[in-house]
Amino acid sequence: MEQLRIADACEEQHFRDMSLLHALGWRAAYRDSVPADYMAQEITDGRWVPVFRQNYQEGIYHGLLLYGGDIPLCCATYGPARVDQSAGDTICNFSSPDLAAWGELVSLYANPDYWGKGYGSAVMEEVLDRMQAAGYPGCFLYVLQENDRARRFYEKHGFSWDGHSLEVALPPDTVLTDLRYCKTF
Repeated sequence: MEQLRIADACEEQHFRDMSLLHALGWRAAYRDSVPADYMAQEITDGRWVPVFRQNYQEGIYHGLLLYGGDIPLCCATYGPARVDQSAGDTICNFSSPDLAAWGELVSLYANPDYWGKGYGSAVMEEVLDRMQAAGYPGCFLYVLQENDRARRFYEKHGFSWDGHSLEVALPPDTVLTDLRYCKTF
């Protein structure tokens, strides 16, 4: 594989690559938790392109990609804590006003073909370094309780569940649980 490089998401190809990584990650990580009909209908390769484009235009949430040559390997979205978010275009309300001063890792997805190669860790460390440099006292994220692999990954990076959880309802009748994991700097 060609040399690794990190890119800040700032152009259409980046937004497409991030959306693809999200879709691939969802399909692999949540195949036993998310209903197949929902997955087929909602989790398309381009689903998140408008979100990443808007994030870039607004300059609040930042996208970060790790490439091996031209291959997108892993991506993350991060920024200030979401404190006044209504569900809107998301599947639940991720508002965390009690951590308003903190940074939030909104998403982190790696191409499943490259899981276990350290690419997620490289992106995680870059995000945490940037958040700490920005002056956040800590970072938090939400992870599905059912996603044991991701929970172990976050725990390896010093995160732990703070006791806060929320329900994620997926049509027609699936309810999952998101756990909030935190790490102080």
